[in-house]
Amino acid sequence: MSDKETVSETEMAIDVIAEKYDKEERTGLDSLKIDINLKPKGNYQTIRNVIRSDKVYFRGVYRNDAGKAIDSASKYLYGKLIDELVPHWYGRPWDFNGHTNMPNEGEVACGYFVSTTLKHIDFNVNRYKMAQQAGLNIAKALQSESELKTYGNIDFDTLKHRLNLTYSNGLYFVGLDNHVGYVLIKDEELYFLHSSYCDDKVVIELAETSLCFRSNIYVFAEITTNEKLVEKWILNEEVIVTF
Repeated sequence: MSDKETVSETEMAIDVIAEKYDKEERTGLDSLKIDINLKPKGNYQTIRNVIRSDKVYFRGVYRNDAGKAIDSASKYLYGKLIDELVPHWYGRPWDFNGHTNMPNEGEVACGYFVSTTLKHIDFNVNRYKMAQQAGLNIAKALQSESELKTYGNIDFDTLKHRLNLTYSNGLYFVGLDNHVGYVLIKDEELYFLHSSYCDDKVVIELAETSLCFRSNIYVFAEITTNEKLVEKWILNEEVIVTF
């Protein structure tokens, strides 16, 4: 996915946000207040190993009760991604060509941040192929095109309202004009998790005040609330990326 290729289309919106909110207001989140872990804890490889082991358990549950397994795995993936895996990536430098496979070395582009964290939570996906796609193609790999939600030429308040009418608490993929990342919906608030070409690093921030969360179009795909995708995770079925 190409960062910064068409930023001129959103430069005016970025300037408005930058003038309205100072940097501390944009990035200063209180972990306790929002009940989201923002700091890395534990050993990253150990976390990955535990996830692989736990998936075997979910596969066993699935054989007896598929619905129960999918529901439990959805909650599990949410917690592991938000509170354990992704915090290890916060602060990792952004680079247009960054493709590191480890959160403690190298740089990472926006597409690689998404594809690598999905790979590391043990989705069966080619992280290189996914990362190199436009946002729409990534979204279609995660969810059928008929189930995607697309919004164009919309102000933030209206977008937020519509997302909260459509979705519940969970983690979602979002493709923008020239950028991709995750949107976390929690208690009707929107948080943007992404490798930011605006701040030159991986960040979590309020979508409302994010310099990069400005686009002529937004394409959303469900991740942790996506039963078909969670089922693929349990069964280790490939998340196929086509282009």
